[in-house]
Amino acid sequence: MKIRFLSLALSLVSTSLLAQQTPQSLADAELPSLLTIYKDLHTHPELSTHEERSAGIVAKELKAAGCDVTEHVGKYEKQGLTCFGVIGVMKNGDGPTVAVRTDLDALPVHEETGLPYASTVTTKNDAGQEVGVMHACGHDIHMSTFIGTARALGKLKDRWHGTIIFIGQPAEETVGGARALLKDGLYTRWPKPNYVLGLHDDAEIATGQIGVTEGYCYANVDSVDVSVKGMGGHGAYPHKTKDPIVLAAEIINAWQTIASRETNPHDDVVVTVGSIHGGTKHNIISDEVKMQLTVRTYKKEVRDIVLAAIDRIAKGCAAAAGLPADKMPEVKVRTDEFTPATYNNPELTKRVSAALKVAIGAENVVAKDPTMGGEDFSEYSLPDHSVPAFMFNVGAVDPAKAAESKKNGTPLPSLHSSKFAPVPEPTIRTGIIGMTSAVLDLLKK
Repeated sequence: MKIRFLSLALSLVSTSLLAQQTPQSLADAELPSLLTIYKDLHTHPELSTHEERSAGIVAKELKAAGCDVTEHVGKYEKQGLTCFGVIGVMKNGDGPTVAVRTDLDALPVHEETGLPYASTVTTKNDAGQEVGVMHACGHDIHMSTFIGTARALGKLKDRWHGTIIFIGQPAEETVGGARALLKDGLYTRWPKPNYVLGLHDDAEIATGQIGVTEGYCYANVDSVDVSVKGMGGHGAYPHKTKDPIVLAAEIINAWQTIASRETNPHDDVVVTVGSIHGGTKHNIISDEVKMQLTVRTYKKEVRDIVLAAIDRIAKGCAAAAGLPADKMPEVKVRTDEFTPATYNNPELTKRVSAALKVAIGAENVVAKDPTMGGEDFSEYSLPDHSVPAFMFNVGAVDPAKAAESKKNGTPLPSLHSSKFAPVPEPTIRTGIIGMTSAVLDLLKK
């Protein structure tokens, strides 16, 4: 009789403890081990398409959290290489399907944070150059949060039903990872999600806060190569040449009228010439100038206008300079490097934002302006945005430093900076609470 009573008492205590589990309590419980994982990932970063070790850690942790895991998902068509994509599936009865995504890769940056766990990794990039490697964009934060979210949801199955697809995506920084996973059947080999969620750490928002943007939040990103032709000769006799350097300067200035005179002032447009090369010696007028552009837009129709204008203006300036038809500039849009704009579904954004406010406090959910940066998370909503997607930003900055920056205008180390160092404990904790709460709301019983 005493044994039966003791067994019943233990069962009641166990049930009571389970009932008390929340995203907050689980985040606190998992944080010590997640910090160990975070520091390990930070110390051992891997460049895009080389994320073998990172993918292995993510796969191992997803399996331990109760997921059915598939590794080496995806293939890069251009290189013919297999991806280090990881897909984990957690099922809990009938219901909707929610996908949660993290990225895995680091950047070719030499770390200068001075952290005790700073990266000292160097490697050769795909061009054979020796480079430092650093998680300068916080993908180590993303992976740690992702693992914590999987653990928490695995322990909260009494509060949700449906299917969760955990996506470990390689090659975000170089573009191609998301596309490779989709081409390898992400939405056919596994259940097509009703919703897709992602997060990104933020180098301007204080820890404990989450930033949300409704609608367009990241831009279309196009890489454009332009070759300006000329008729070279001696620098002392410019009248006997067609100087492509002067022509390139005129073209660059003319391109700036695209945003000011060819598109609606309410539409955001950026045309930046990031690289320009021409000539070999002081007294030689060259035959060619090569330029590399990054072009940022949001809407498809605006993108089409801008890209067409870049080509038309370049050729118009060349014609005005008297160049013949066979010397017109060559404008090549690198379609293989295109990243579509990320669009946060308004209805999904409102719904998840409401859940975030309950989870971390309404005062800690802040509006964030759209950015002209790029993020291939956009691929998961498909070109027609038919899969509702939402990416939110998790504050990674010490609150005192964030307040000082806002007061004095002192710039903080940005993403991709060699000095970017998120505060890991509160950032990971807030990320787990936010993402777990979002999934619970979308899959709630």
